[in-house]
Amino acid sequence: MSVEMVELSVKTAEPVRPAGVLQQNRVFLDFFWDIAKPEQEVRLKAVEDLIQYLKKSDQADELDYTFKRLVDGLAHTREAARPGFSLALGQVLSAFEDVSLQTVLDRIKEKHNLQTVKKKLFRNAMFGNLFGVLAIHQSSRLPKEPQVVLGCVKLLQSLSQRKQHLKELPTKTMMDILNEIPEDVFEEVLLSALQTELEAAFSTPEQLQLLLVALRRFPQTLKPKKLKKLLGCSTIINADNIPKLLDVLKMAARSVKKECVLPSVVLDLLKLSLKEDSFQLFWDNAIINGMLKEPAGPAHYLSFRLLGSALPLLSAEQLQEVLSGEVMVQYGEHVVAAQKPDRFKLAPEMDVFVSDFLQECQDADKQLIVMVRFSALTNKGYPVVPSVWRVVQHLQPAAVQQYVAWLKKTFLQPQIDKLLDFSTRKQKDNPAAKEQKDDSVFRLRKWIISRLCAIIDNHLVKKSEDLIMDVARFVFFHAFFGTKKASADIPETKGKLSVPLDDKIRAVLVNSFFGLLLSMHHLPLVEDSPEGVAVSQKRALGVTADGTMWIYHLVQYAQSLLSQPKHAQSSQPFSPEQSQAWDSMLESVANLKKKAKKGPSAESSAFQQLFLLVGMHLFKAPEELLDIMKDLQSCMDKAQEKKAKKKKKEAVEQQEEEPEWVEVMVDILLSLLSQPSRHIRQVCKTVFSSICPNVTAAALTAILDVLDPERDGEDDAAVVVTDDNKTQKKNSNEEDDEEDEDMEKSDGSDDDSDEGEDDEAMEEDDAEDDEDEEDDEEEVGPVDQNFRIKMMKILQNQNAMTTAGTEGDGSSDEEMDDDAMLQLDKGLAELFSEQKKRAQAKKDEKTKMQKEKSLVRDFKIKVLDLLEVFVARQAGSPLVLGLVEPLLTIIDRGMSSDSDQQEQDFLRRAADIFRNQLCRSKVYCKTVGDREGELHDLLEKLMTKSQKLSDSSVCLYYFSASLYVVKVLRGAPAAEAKEEATADGAAGSDLKFMGSLDVDRVSKIFIEALNSFMGRRKSPLSAQMFTDLFTRFPGLCVKMLDAAVQHINSGVRVHQQGQACVLVLRAMQSREVQQLLSGAAWTELCGQVSGQLTASLEKVGETESKVVKEKVVKTLELCQFLVKNVKQQKLSVDLEPLQTVLQSLTSSIAFKKTGKLEDTYWAVVKHFGVIKPKVEKIKPEKKADPKELLKKKKGFLPESKKRRKRDIPILEPAAAAAAAEQATLRGGKPAAGTGHWKKKHDKKPKQKRPADGAAAAAASPSPAKKSKTTTTSESNSAKKKKPKQKK
Repeated sequence: MSVEMVELSVKTAEPVRPAGVLQQNRVFLDFFWDIAKPEQEVRLKAVEDLIQYLKKSDQADELDYTFKRLVDGLAHTREAARPGFSLALGQVLSAFEDVSLQTVLDRIKEKHNLQTVKKKLFRNAMFGNLFGVLAIHQSSRLPKEPQVVLGCVKLLQSLSQRKQHLKELPTKTMMDILNEIPEDVFEEVLLSALQTELEAAFSTPEQLQLLLVALRRFPQTLKPKKLKKLLGCSTIINADNIPKLLDVLKMAARSVKKECVLPSVVLDLLKLSLKEDSFQLFWDNAIINGMLKEPAGPAHYLSFRLLGSALPLLSAEQLQEVLSGEVMVQYGEHVVAAQKPDRFKLAPEMDVFVSDFLQECQDADKQLIVMVRFSALTNKGYPVVPSVWRVVQHLQPAAVQQYVAWLKKTFLQPQIDKLLDFSTRKQKDNPAAKEQKDDSVFRLRKWIISRLCAIIDNHLVKKSEDLIMDVARFVFFHAFFGTKKASADIPETKGKLSVPLDDKIRAVLVNSFFGLLLSMHHLPLVEDSPEGVAVSQKRALGVTADGTMWIYHLVQYAQSLLSQPKHAQSSQPFSPEQSQAWDSMLESVANLKKKAKKGPSAESSAFQQLFLLVGMHLFKAPEELLDIMKDLQSCMDKAQEKKAKKKKKEAVEQQEEEPEWVEVMVDILLSLLSQPSRHIRQVCKTVFSSICPNVTAAALTAILDVLDPERDGEDDAAVVVTDDNKTQKKNSNEEDDEEDEDMEKSDGSDDDSDEGEDDEAMEEDDAEDDEDEEDDEEEVGPVDQNFRIKMMKILQNQNAMTTAGTEGDGSSDEEMDDDAMLQLDKGLAELFSEQKKRAQAKKDEKTKMQKEKSLVRDFKIKVLDLLEVFVARQAGSPLVLGLVEPLLTIIDRGMSSDSDQQEQDFLRRAADIFRNQLCRSKVYCKTVGDREGELHDLLEKLMTKSQKLSDSSVCLYYFSASLYVVKVLRGAPAAEAKEEATADGAAGSDLKFMGSLDVDRVSKIFIEALNSFMGRRKSPLSAQMFTDLFTRFPGLCVKMLDAAVQHINSGVRVHQQGQACVLVLRAMQSREVQQLLSGAAWTELCGQVSGQLTASLEKVGETESKVVKEKVVKTLELCQFLVKNVKQQKLSVDLEPLQTVLQSLTSSIAFKKTGKLEDTYWAVVKHFGVIKPKVEKIKPEKKADPKELLKKKKGFLPESKKRRKRDIPILEPAAAAAAAEQATLRGGKPAAGTGHWKKKHDKKPKQKRPADGAAAAAASPSPAKKSKTTTTSESNSAKKKKPKQKK
């Protein structure tokens, strides 16, 4: 059999390839390996290098070999390799134009012949043909060889029948070929070949698109007469073809269900309809009356995508008609329905379509039509597009102006009938739909106000200052005023309201106005562009081109309205006292502006902002801010008087009786911070920053009192935190406003962005009423005794108690008449109603308490702004020292209490201010003055408290505060003020400089803390704290070093002894400490450390404890530094006791081959001349362990199953021959000497081959291997086993 195989292989062997190809260098062959790799960059590089190599070598056999390898690779089994070989083949054909395309096409057909290929390679062969045609097409040489074009198209036609593998790829490739060839080639060569595909154009989307491509590319060839001959009609889009086109559109919609794209054939049909002037027919019959009649799904999504794609192609009239039709209504219903989770949302795609259109279109009229029609698509008055729709940033300035005018007009005269308004099925079924009109007007106006504010807030919108002011005046006027009589001076009075403004919409207007005010506060100059402003130049925010603040313009406008009561009427007229406050505010601002002209300052600008902002808030809450305005006015006057008196150096005695103006100012700022407004918060922060240099201890105490956690109960009653959110109930459908809120995304600002109350909250109230009733019934706790007594009285009065004993006789119903039963029911209803109200009151009280607590915590977070500003601006002031203890109290109390997220934010903010901005600040108080004793007492108090704490994290803050106090007491040496390089002597004097620090007292304080850390089993202190102390203050380190050295041997635990070694090591490694202890002091220290280390190591007994080993490692590290330093500096320190202990250490602790302990030990003893011995690797003799022999090894045969060699006696040749002959005569039985062999193999039945193989071996024994013929079963079994033994 093997001989036949050899002969066959010889006959079928190919002729030997020429040596020039077989012996190519690896560089050439590696190109083909790289082409097949999945990385695109590698493939492209390989293709480029291959072409360069072929051009340089210019050898025909290499080029032929290249074409062979590339054609073979077109059908590669790996899908990632096929595009690589196709690209390479196309590029090679493009580079070597002398190679005929027909030759390559014939080679492709021959190599990947679908008729002769094996079944399992059939799919690869199809892809080979397809990628081969793509390669020829990519060579850009097809127009030059028409016959090759015909061959490629015919090959693609044969492949198009295999859609289960190739899908629409052959047809798309034919379209690509049509886009490349000239019209004469199409007419002469391809028209007849494509006759079948063109006639069946309405069969599939791909064939229809092939026809559309041909029509677009070759209009002279496919004239109406030719079309009529092919299709039976001279035009594609007509009334007769609409049903066929509808079927094709449905197929196209289903084909891209997963891809979520618009099929290109649909867009081509739309373009053809515009060309044939049949757009209206196509849109009405194929889209509106065709696709939209299908169930919601791919057909609708195709229509929506076609609508978005058609925007750049349509005229203004067509845009107006299409965007007002049924497709838009269906799109709006989809947007509303898709707000539910796990629903497909097409709105993001439509946003991209509209954004691209507005970005490319330069016609302001078309832009306006699109914006207006999308804004007019409303659901019960509420537009489906969000109010912060960012596509507005692509509008031309003229379009923005006209769009804002349309919004204002619609706000004044909302005409729901003229909008594209719709209602969902659930909304239509709702019986409350009769009240829809008034509700729709409110929803529409609410959206318009948000839309106007969002336009101003978006810095990318192209808008002028006049437009910004126009919108701000419009919102302000309708928020606080009404028209009494039209006036030419006030344009807002000319607009007439078709529907009066109610309280709900005014609340929305008020909140939106202050949100708009915040946006204008951060508004950059309109002329500025992001590219035009230098990086280092600070951009002016919140001002107009002439430098005037936006809010000042609005105050002037408000003054003009107040001065013309005949034309504009205030919704909340000012009282005489409030009018006086307004006038005084104007006067103060005018004075500040006059002083600013002489010399502009940040302080003047900040006070102007504060006055103007409080003045504007007078319209919102005049009663609350009236007193604040008066205090602010008097505070400003006193501040100006104080400055004038300072210049004249006159003593001020009256101020001793009254509080300082800064204290009053801080109280005003604290009161303003209670208002839920981001704008007020930022202005207060700015104002406080300007008055920081004048802040007194009393003013700072007022801020700290608000933050004091021990005064929370008092502050809760004293501090009034305003919350403008009031729950408003509506009778409209719940789901509608939920959809509104899903379409809108709030920006999260305080009341500046809270538009009254969210629609969602307004709608959820109705649904929650029923749920609350059920919850209240379930949540009522145990009935109190009063309720039980009242119920018993009611039952007794109606003689109902007697019915309890007559349940069995059925007479209970007859003993009480109807009037008595009604009376009983009425009494019980009143009782339970009263009980329910009482339970609801308790629940409301609990909710109110939680809300108040949250508001107070939010207020305290705002107050931290002032503290942060003060620490940043006045870090060198002595007043900062008074912040240490209050901040530590806040941190300590916050760490020890279980807190919610808001509490954690407050604690994290306070901790950041304390540690990062106070303790770690490079600027600190460097002049202690007469407060030395007070600071020393504070230091002692902090260190005493830190040792008594239970939480180590809190102790870290106390220790940081102690280091900060030490830094303040030490102060800064005079050398720091000089920039000259200091000499060694000067550096030494700087190290010894301690300023006002009492070194002995402070050292004693820290030594007591160190003793506490080393002497207590559980201490909140840590070694890292003392390491920081040693690093920052080397002078204190020197004083504490002796105590630290003693703890190397006297620590209460092994862990503390190791930490003492770490502290001493860090101290001795410090260059500053080495300079301070130079000479005899350093030698004495080394001797002490050596003695302590010796005593510590002597205590180490035989142990395997991990803690002991860690301590030994730290001890050895200190030993290493000590011995190395003593040896290098040749100090007179006796190291022999230490050496003796180190030598005996190996007998106490079992060393391993390697590890940190072992390596450190050998590094230490190396300084004494002891070298780590080299261990020779000797393979130990394995002794047979009886336990190991009994243990079964996984993955190996047991000993009983292993094959053993038989013991065959050594015979002479003659004797062996005689024994073999005798065994043959006996029928294959072995001689006596071989009996053991037979017996052993009989015990191995599991080693037999399968039954069928054994039977075959017994039926036809091989004469070459066996010379014995037996008939018994024993001989058969022997024959089965002999071949196995020979293997």
